[in-house]
Amino acid sequence: MSIPTEPIGSLPRPRALLDAIASHAEGRLSAAELEKQQDQAIVDTLARLEKLGCEVLVDGDQAKPSSITYPLRGLTTLAPDGVIIPYADGHTRQLPRLTTGSFRYQVRADTYLRAARRHTDRPVKQSVVAPSALSLLYPHDSIA
Repeated sequence: MSIPTEPIGSLPRPRALLDAIASHAEGRLSAAELEKQQDQAIVDTLARLEKLGCEVLVDGDQAKPSSITYPLRGLTTLAPDGVIIPYADGHTRQLPRLTTGSFRYQVRADTYLRAARRHTDRPVKQSVVAPSALSLLYPHDSIA
């Protein structure tokens, strides 16, 4: 018996994109150049999934800073010392902590969906972070 499956969410990033992200973080690559690298990774991801026969494609979160924190891009009311999420494989991810309220999405998942749709006529879906996961941004103590 087979179980029909399809990808959703993050896929490994190509080395060129990882290098571009690091260069951008160090100030050696412009935001426009990083966007070009992200766009190339999206095109490659969509093409590979289509070649595999996937009926519905996903961009692999290639342009998202993180599958969890993408709605925060540009938010200035964050501290780096938030909740640590442990994963089964042993790695962890630390979320930022909201320092003042109230939280509002800065970027929505449909932004990434529209970007992916520019590169294919096939159906495309987008992973969306759960609001319950974003509730982890709030500190245990109250905030204004």
